[in-house]
Amino acid sequence: ACEAGSCGFRCGRYPGIIVFIYSVVWFLLSIYFKRNDIADIAWGLGFVIIAWTSFFLSEYSLAKIIANSFITIWGLRLSYHIFQRTKNKTEDFRYLKWRNEWKHFYLRSYLQVFLLQGMFMCIIALPIIFINIENDKKLNSIFILGSTIWLFGFLFEAIADKQLTNFKNNSSKKNKIIQIGLWKYSRHPNYFGEVVLWWGIFLMACTKNNFLYTVASPFLITYLILFVSGIPMLEEKYKNNEEFQEYKKRTSSFFPLPPKIND
Repeated sequence: ACEAGSCGFRCGRYPGIIVFIYSVVWFLLSIYFKRNDIADIAWGLGFVIIAWTSFFLSEYSLAKIIANSFITIWGLRLSYHIFQRTKNKTEDFRYLKWRNEWKHFYLRSYLQVFLLQGMFMCIIALPIIFINIENDKKLNSIFILGSTIWLFGFLFEAIADKQLTNFKNNSSKKNKIIQIGLWKYSRHPNYFGEVVLWWGIFLMACTKNNFLYTVASPFLITYLILFVSGIPMLEEKYKNNEEFQEYKKRTSSFFPLPPKIND
């Protein structure tokens, strides 16, 4: 056992150090494999490491075990999904574009891909760190509500990813745009699920003492997906795709909504 102040200091400091080392390792792997898109595989696994590092530096409780298990299930599934999606394929178009455009490529790769991703991880992981810091964390009503929201978001993301994988594995659908299942109601249902589950984790961690810190997590992941590296970059890829543009006219970008009926 440890005193609350000492535990909080260690739980907050050590994950940051580990994430820095973690970022360096994946950067070196990107040089070896000659592809920066392995950063996407590193994303989910990084949160698992942060979660359990802060967990083992704190006092244990059922609430903490549940929260850390949620992060582990989400992180391992996401990393495995991305690995399966990218293996035996060329580097993702976003990273390939940067590889062709950037001067001082390796320096910018380290700073703008791996180190920046590590910084985002530390901010987005604040709720799970605070859950582990709080020695008397209990299964109260807010925690249970957050758990329910997390489960909804996780299932939404996982089902959307599975539907997309099945669609892409169907040879008759090659170069087509998925418009079935959850993708009928949102152009990015997997991103919607991702955002929802992080708001769930935030509620699981939320107390009046840490609200201003932990709310930075869901706000950041929502901002990144809606305005930076999620939807904008992916839709830029399909700006000249006529089928996608028609799909875009009738389908909500993010929130699942009934499709519009075009005249």
